[in-house]
Amino acid sequence: MSSTKWTAARTALATLAIAAFASTAQSQQSDARAIRALSDQWQRDVAAQNVDAIVALHAPDAVVMMSHSPLAQGSTAIRGMWSEAVKTPGLNLHWTPTKIEVMNPTRAVEYGTYTESFDTPQGKGTDAGSYVTIWHKVNGKWRVALDEANTSTPLPAASGAAAMGMGDVKSMAGSGLTWSDFSPAGFDPGMKLAVLEGDPGAKGPYVIRLQFPAGYRFPVHWHPGVENLTVVSGPFQLAMGNTADWSALKTYAPGDFIYIPPRHSHFGGSAAQAPSVIQLHGEGPFQLVLGAPK
Repeated sequence: MSSTKWTAARTALATLAIAAFASTAQSQQSDARAIRALSDQWQRDVAAQNVDAIVALHAPDAVVMMSHSPLAQGSTAIRGMWSEAVKTPGLNLHWTPTKIEVMNPTRAVEYGTYTESFDTPQGKGTDAGSYVTIWHKVNGKWRVALDEANTSTPLPAASGAAAMGMGDVKSMAGSGLTWSDFSPAGFDPGMKLAVLEGDPGAKGPYVIRLQFPAGYRFPVHWHPGVENLTVVSGPFQLAMGNTADWSALKTYAPGDFIYIPPRHSHFGGSAAQAPSVIQLHGEGPFQLVLGAPK
């Protein structure tokens, strides 16, 4: 082959390569714009509490990992998670992509920062952090395969014994507990409370016990934070729901443990034949809100 023909061939190959690169770059830019538009619509769907649209945006086997929350995988779990999230009073959630990188025609990564605010019994609550979303193209449409958010808001500072060193041990005899009457608004009298550790009315870890007389019933209520419940003596009865269906009560024996996520309404009390005692621990402040979450 003559040098002229060789040069022409090289030029043609280079031209094709440049054209292919330009086409790929243009396609990637188009996909990035499409993902950004989907992300923007997602935020509007959150504001509109359009859970169906939010779930439809996720792949059937998508995984969602949020700070301080259990992993949610699959459409049913993701629907449950978002159904609760969008009901948060005064929720204002916004995220801003730092970068959307299209790796290939069916895979893309989006990452950025988020902010949110919401109403609490004490006033306005806020959170902020970073997130990463992995997108897969499924049947020609971009869908969320993984969504992970990581809060940058520091945990409440430990107080009391929790702030002490490992050598500071505290013990307390059950017979030495100090019980006081505990009658929140809307609850019948008869409950008693003992504080084992911390201040349940302030930020920080707490451990408390509640005592119910035989046959006591407490109404439907919920807590802004998680509730870790251990039955000390019983039988203790509890059911989940927005209305008090006493036939739905389940009976728990001493040693049984119940984890109640935030904003999950419940009701219960003691069986008719005997009083009961439960122990609660978590991050304060410990709050009771009557009725079901709005």
